[in-house]
Amino acid sequence: TKAADALKAKGATSVMACCTHGVLSGPAFERIENSSLDELVVTDTIPQKSHGKITVLSASEITAKAISRIYTNESIQSIFI
Repeated sequence: TKAADALKAKGATSVMACCTHGVLSGPAFERIENSSLDELVVTDTIPQKSHGKITVLSASEITAKAISRIYTNESIQSIFI
């Protein structure tokens, strides 16, 4: 949240953050809601629901593709490019 404050102080009109595994506990939800962040995007690798400034995206399709390619001895590189 301090980084979002600093960016906005320097003129940013919007600040978004993202992470793969949104390990949010305790006062994290309240801190995010009260912060200068406009949006936090996480995946559903840890079960939680979109709420307020938190957007949850599904990782199921990319995970399924990776498992399938690993199973058939194909490269997974193209999935992530």
